[in-house]
Amino acid sequence: MSYSLLADTVLTLHVAVVAFVVGGLLLVIGGNLLHWRWVNALWFRLAHLGAILFVIAETWLGMVCPLTTLETWLRARAGGAGYGGGFIEYWLQRVLYYEAPWWVFAVGYSLFGLLAVATWLYFPPQARARNDAPASREVAGMPEI
Repeated sequence: MSYSLLADTVLTLHVAVVAFVVGGLLLVIGGNLLHWRWVNALWFRLAHLGAILFVIAETWLGMVCPLTTLETWLRARAGGAGYGGGFIEYWLQRVLYYEAPWWVFAVGYSLFGLLAVATWLYFPPQARARNDAPASREVAGMPEI
């Protein structure tokens, strides 16, 4: 596998992580409004909250995202420094990387994190979905309460 292809793979993974963080919050809010129980699964909510807390921590600590570092290293190993790839790489990079002072990202990510915590409190996760509960009443012919 070439370094360039590996760099593109890391970039695609990075975009998927961003989509999970942003889309996950939208799923939690929208899914609860639509009464989708799976959006409150504890594993999903912990993964989502952990991802956004990692982003907030690395921003406030002044760290560069490990995926960005890996992609940059792979692109350097491939002999390129900047854009020189294909259409998909170009657009994925344009969506993911943009210029702004660090405090813009810190404030934006922190506000997003606060919104994630608020949804955690307003729509608390469930260790077990209601559909997974034993159906002993159902077997006995009694209606579910």
